[in-house]
Amino acid sequence: MGRYFRRKLLIYGLTFVIAVSINFAVPRLMPGDPVARMLTRNSVSNPESSEAMRSYFDNVFGFDVPVWQQYLNYWAALFKGDLGVSVYAFPASVSSVVLDALPYTLALLLPSILLSWVVGNALGAKAARNKLLDNGVLPIGYILTAVPYMWLAILLAWLFGIILGWFPVAGGYSFALTPNFSWPFIVDLLHHWVLPFLSLFIVALGGWAIGMRNLVIYELESDYSNYLQALGAPTRLIRRYAFRNAVLPQITGLALQLGVVVGGALVTEVVFAYPGLGSLLLNAVTNQDFFLLQGILLFIVIGVLLFNFLADVVYVLVDPRTRLGLEGGQS
Repeated sequence: MGRYFRRKLLIYGLTFVIAVSINFAVPRLMPGDPVARMLTRNSVSNPESSEAMRSYFDNVFGFDVPVWQQYLNYWAALFKGDLGVSVYAFPASVSSVVLDALPYTLALLLPSILLSWVVGNALGAKAARNKLLDNGVLPIGYILTAVPYMWLAILLAWLFGIILGWFPVAGGYSFALTPNFSWPFIVDLLHHWVLPFLSLFIVALGGWAIGMRNLVIYELESDYSNYLQALGAPTRLIRRYAFRNAVLPQITGLALQLGVVVGGALVTEVVFAYPGLGSLLLNAVTNQDFFLLQGILLFIVIGVLLFNFLADVVYVLVDPRTRLGLEGGQS
């Protein structure tokens, strides 16, 4: 088993190097000049001042050296935990800008993904065993999975925010408040959180429910289930085995969903002007902020690799067949 995980770590390490290299290259292949955009934004039109400012910013951002040297400098800075200076939020560092937005994204996406996974799998498993429930879960699930996040977010904002006035439709908290750990601020934070959360939770719920329902039905109709039934095994035992086998692909799906959690829900955050990584990613692209874009994508890469590795570990722990296979392969 140790050899298996060492091989996995080697594969993930190689994937990380390739992903970081692509992460370095893609922003530099984008059209546009981030320094020229900064000069235009700051209304620097005098030729002498413009040249001096360009020289200064080229030095600050490291654009005054060849690309291959920028690549080596990028890796050297990465090992020091230095992600560079943001063009969009100059002179703030990329790390500080990303870490300011990260809590909003995690607080929004982690509950929506985990709760939709738990509730969706429970509903799907029950629907596979209950015809009456299946007649309701299946069509509703297909409708929910077909609904775009953006459309549902706009609908929720219009209905509960504008028509009923129950929830605010923009921002992570009221602009009149200063972020702190007081109860009034936390309540206001949750008040702004509800609609973005619902838009993500509802759509994801349908997909998990349909997936689990189909997987459980497949397992209940498989040969081992029919064999156990012929032997007179209790129905509860057969269903337990079917559920354990059906949940394995769902664990992989959950790992992939959690892996991209730090990328934020771009459309949802834009609709609600929610100050998470999704909105930050859009600002990085529109402002050609190489370093901010690299920093956000780096978090996504690390998240995907980390949660996929955790999924491999969970597979070994949950599925005895995998564990026995690994032990047999090493003997």
